[in-house]
Amino acid sequence: MNPTSPFSIEELKTQEERLEILSKKGDLNIGVPKEDTAFEKRVCLTPDAVSALISNNHRVLIESGAGLASSFSDEDYIKAGALVTKFKKEVFECPLILKVSPPSLSEIDLIKPNSILISAIQKKTQKKAYFTALEAKKITAIGFELITDRDGSFPVLKSLSQIGGTAAVHIAAELMSSSNKGKGLLFGNMSGIPPVEVVVFGAGTAGSYAVKSALNFGASVKVFDASVSRLRALQDRLNVPIFTSTLQPKNILKALRRCDVAIGAQMGKNYSPIIVQESMVSHMKKGAVIIDMSIDQGGCFETSELTTHQKPTIEKYGVIHYCVPNIPARYPKTASVSISNICLPYLLQIAEKGGLENALRYDNGLRNGLYLYRGILTNAALAEWYELPFNDINFLIF
Repeated sequence: MNPTSPFSIEELKTQEERLEILSKKGDLNIGVPKEDTAFEKRVCLTPDAVSALISNNHRVLIESGAGLASSFSDEDYIKAGALVTKFKKEVFECPLILKVSPPSLSEIDLIKPNSILISAIQKKTQKKAYFTALEAKKITAIGFELITDRDGSFPVLKSLSQIGGTAAVHIAAELMSSSNKGKGLLFGNMSGIPPVEVVVFGAGTAGSYAVKSALNFGASVKVFDASVSRLRALQDRLNVPIFTSTLQPKNILKALRRCDVAIGAQMGKNYSPIIVQESMVSHMKKGAVIIDMSIDQGGCFETSELTTHQKPTIEKYGVIHYCVPNIPARYPKTASVSISNICLPYLLQIAEKGGLENALRYDNGLRNGLYLYRGILTNAALAEWYELPFNDINFLIF
């Protein structure tokens, strides 16, 4: 060692330069099965999205009839470059499974070990056996409703809430017709005729779109929400003076006595709060319509009961109640395009980064959607809800 130098001879030698190793782009092999859940008619990929994937050298296998309910034929997918099969087992053998609703236990049996599943979770109706079945096969799973954008919002839920909020007003318009035993009222700002009066509970995404749709139909709208800031934000976006109020029972009762349509879009963290008591519903007009969009969280009307697409309405105190969960499934083509628009960029990103594991490292929003990593539950909220062991994903892939 040179006594005049603080460095050793080895330290003074030319060192190898460490260069960043770019992730190698990977090709995806995607399976899209036909949805077997009752009244689930949506599909995750449209033919246009399939065409984009094929042009990027990916492989897409579609189960025959998967897009029919959304007005996409097998021929449409074949023209886009997809392979179409009549055998469900072949689809579930693909390394990456893309579904709208979560797979059933019998469908999980068809999935190969160590596969990737991207679908909804549907926490409120899911059972513990679903997670244990996926864990046994060491599946890596991402839930649509858990994926977040850079601003912290949930893109899939937000998009479907937009559809649901808009659809709620269209459904109410149908139910008010005399052919559906309604009051025979028509939305529309017509001269000399008082406008339909609509009350909306909730100023979130679904409620906001219900308000916009009702205003576009020429209705008189009143909005209630627990948050003054959400009400203020809604007024700023609309740039139209409307009645807004916090959840004050006196104001709620007064609005319900006069309204023709009441729409519930007030969501809670786990369960929707009861905003409208049974006694309030009893004071509503005969033939008025209630659309309870929060029914999958229990409903925000005390008189709400779960209904189905087959039997969508019940009547209480002369008021028509529409309490069908998953309203966007009623409009499968629009909802499918919406879901496909969100899925496609994530799929291309996963391939561009060289696989899901690398994509999870780069994208916090996608990592938020991960709830199983090689059979290990990585979502704390789900672990607590179903009393299952939990592991932090940051300790597993970093």
